[in-house]
Amino acid sequence: MQGNEQRRREAMKNLERELGRRDRAEKVKPLGVVVATLAILVVLVGGIWFLTTMGGEKDDAKDGEDVTASQTPTSAPQLTPLAMARAEKLPDTVTCKYPAGGGAAAKEVSAPSADNVPATGKVTVTLKTNQGDIPMELDRSLSPCGVNAIEHLAKEGYYNDTVCHRMTAGSLQVLQCGDPTGTGAGGPGFTFADEYPKDQPNVPQETIYPEGSIAMANSGPDTNGSQFFLNYGPSQLQPNYSVLGTMTPEGLKVAKGIAGKGIDGGQTDGKPKEEVRIETATVS
Repeated sequence: MQGNEQRRREAMKNLERELGRRDRAEKVKPLGVVVATLAILVVLVGGIWFLTTMGGEKDDAKDGEDVTASQTPTSAPQLTPLAMARAEKLPDTVTCKYPAGGGAAAKEVSAPSADNVPATGKVTVTLKTNQGDIPMELDRSLSPCGVNAIEHLAKEGYYNDTVCHRMTAGSLQVLQCGDPTGTGAGGPGFTFADEYPKDQPNVPQETIYPEGSIAMANSGPDTNGSQFFLNYGPSQLQPNYSVLGTMTPEGLKVAKGIAGKGIDGGQTDGKPKEEVRIETATVS
């Protein structure tokens, strides 16, 4: 009997301990929930902090890499418009080279004089077109060899009765002229080297050619000939095209009017919807 009584007492003690344990567990359970919740919040807040600090720095670095390493950034970079002046002036005169190249001349013309080419002052070449006059103020201090070539070609009548064969829209807003064949493949039978801004140190990979600016067209390094383009709006380009100067406000207005009529077939790159013919190009 005593043995049974002892066993019952031990069983009751065990039962009381178990009930006490469960009671304590139930009382502590809400605290456990609170602790677990706090732990989760700490993890979430820590994760957010990490993403907004460490993650943000990584994104900034990537954006910088896109701007400097990619010709076609995934996000639009903040590009600085090309300065329309050299940081350091050229001598008063320079020597140019106009070697034969670029295929046969599309129209008979001589090569320009290459010695003592002026590198100061401006010259006005006016394109009298069937859409209106486009005076171009060419700046010798930017690209003297290019301005010398355009002036020479205009004086020899090379641009007379030729069409502006190409127009683009979008991030590139240009009207391209200067090929007597009207195909984009014709040239004067000579070439010359790239000038401003290509000859400057630390040239960016991409820039904005400002609205109203004029530059030489080319098919690669140092392949300038007779073709040039008029920026009727800001144009995002690699700085590989020698800047010649600017259109006058009146000339820009005519160029914008041509652009407003659209591109053939509703495309973003092609012939102007209405033919643009240079009747004469005069120098003053």
